[in-house]
Order: sequence, then C-alpha cells, then structure tokens
Amino acid sequence: MAKERNNTTVTKFILLGFSDFPKLKIVLFTVFLGTYLLTVAWNLSLIILIRMDSYLHTPMYFFLSNLSFIDFCYVTSTTPKMLSDFFQKPKFISFMGCAMQYFFFSSLGLTECCLLAAMAYDRYAAICNPLLYTTIMSPTLCEQMVVGAYITGIFGSLIQLCALLQLDFCGPNIINHFFCDLPQLLVLSCSETFFLQLIKFVIAVIFGVTSVIIIMISYSYIVATILKISSLEGRSKAFNTCASHLISVTFFFGSGLFVHMHPSADNSLSYDKMAAVFYTVVIPMLNPLIYSLRNKEIKDALMRYKNKRVFSHCHS
Repeated sequence: MAKERNNTTVTKFILLGFSDFPKLKIVLFTVFLGTYLLTVAWNLSLIILIRMDSYLHTPMYFFLSNLSFIDFCYVTSTTPKMLSDFFQKPKFISFMGCAMQYFFFSSLGLTECCLLAAMAYDRYAAICNPLLYTTIMSPTLCEQMVVGAYITGIFGSLIQLCALLQLDFCGPNIINHFFCDLPQLLVLSCSETFFLQLIKFVIAVIFGVTSVIIIMISYSYIVATILKISSLEGRSKAFNTCASHLISVTFFFGSGLFVHMHPSADNSLSYDKMAAVFYTVVIPMLNPLIYSLRNKEIKDALMRYKNKRVFSHCHS
C-alpha cells in the first residue's frame, strides 16, 4: 500500500553524515581526507606503473589497473561530498544530485563485482591451464571482459535510476547517512517502492550472487590443481598468485553483504555507516596495497622505475 502523500515535493535532501559524533568532527575529517588522498595517490600510481612497465603488460595487471581505476572513481563518487559536508550546515544535496551520486556509486560497485569475477577466471586459466594461458586470455578477450563489466554495471545501475526517478518524495527529507544510498531513499519515498525493491533484489542476485558463484567455481578448480602440485614451493607460489585477489573479494563482498542483506533498524544505523565507510573508503585504499605488498612483480617494477630514475639523474 502506498504511503499517504501531502502536497509538498522534496527537491533537496539533508545528509546527516557523521553528526552523531560532533566532538570528533575535526578528527574524522582529517582521517577521511588523509585516507582519500592516499587512495587517489596509490591507485593512480599503480595504474601509471602498470602502463609504463612492459613486464606488467599481462592480463592479470590489465585487470588490476582497471580495478585501481574503478576504486579511484568509486571513492571519488562519495568522499569529496562527504568531506565538504563536515563544514556545511545544513548538509544539502539536490534530489537530482542525490540520484546521480547513487547512479555513479552503484555503477562502479556493480562493475567491480564483474571485474572481480573476471580476475578469478584469469587466475583459474593461469593455474589450471598454464600452457594455454596466453591463448585463453588473449588481449581481445581481456578487453571484452573489461568493457562488458563496465557496460553491464552501468546498465544495471541505469535500470535502478530510472525506477528511482519515478518515485515521489513528499517529506521528510533527512538521510541518516553520509551519501545517497538506495535503502535510505526508499524509506523516505511516499510512493509504492515494491517494484524498485524487486529490481534491487534481482540486480543484487544477478551481479552479487553470480559473481560469487563464478569466483567460488574458479577457486574450487584452483584449489584442486594446487593440491596436485607435489612440491611445497610450487604450492606456495600458486597460492600467492591468488591470495591478494581472495583478500579483496572477501573484503568487498563481505562488507557489502553486511550492509545490504540484514534488516535495518535504528540502532544499527551507526554500524551500517561504519560498514559503508569500510567498502566505500577503506577498501579502495587497501586494494593497491594488498596487490603491491604481496606481489614480487610489482616490487620489481618499482625497483626498475627507481633505478631508471637514478640512472637518468646521474646521466644528466
């Protein structure tokens, strides 16, 4: 049953952000600003390093550079607005601005789901079919997988955006969050939201569950192959090529499931915000570190770049 409407139409929303912690405003702003700057620096640096170093022109690093690009855009879709809101009172955002923020945020999240699944398939091909790896993971296939991830992510989010724009908002207009997420908007709508909730559920199943299934199937074959390797060194090397990806998958899907798959309650809103901070701010910062610190090829590329700069400086 649709909620009772009044004659007012909401054109702006107020984002409460982290107003629950007024005494920590400066501390939180400093932490989030530092995290955002580190995230931008690390992800862009990883993209540049992969593009510059010919040794890293492989499918694995092609996917990784795209993951870094998505993480850079992902954190930028929410964090700058959140940072500016620390010093705004009240923290207004227009209805269309709110809808577009959710569209970009959702598109990037859905794209990352697909990309993480593609990266799992890449690891499967590398470990289970090493002799055919370059044939299976051809440059054309890699490009098609990445383009497909972007297109399907945008399309999935566009469907939700079109349904969202059909809703009426009559008040209240207060969002108890630091960005415009769909669950908070659905609560504020005075229209019937069942259709959009159904769309949201179907897209979550198509992108989230399907991606997880692909990842689980890929790793079941990978584990079976690793167990057949006789040498301990060989097993360790094969496992290390997958460990970084597994950590990223666990963080990304784990935090997302916590927020979107449990019933919301007033006393859980603070926990939801903290979980949202984790997958919107912290994970994009951690991903380049996870892949760099555990990766010898990235370390070697950094050393080559450093030696090249030293040589160029000495030569000049």
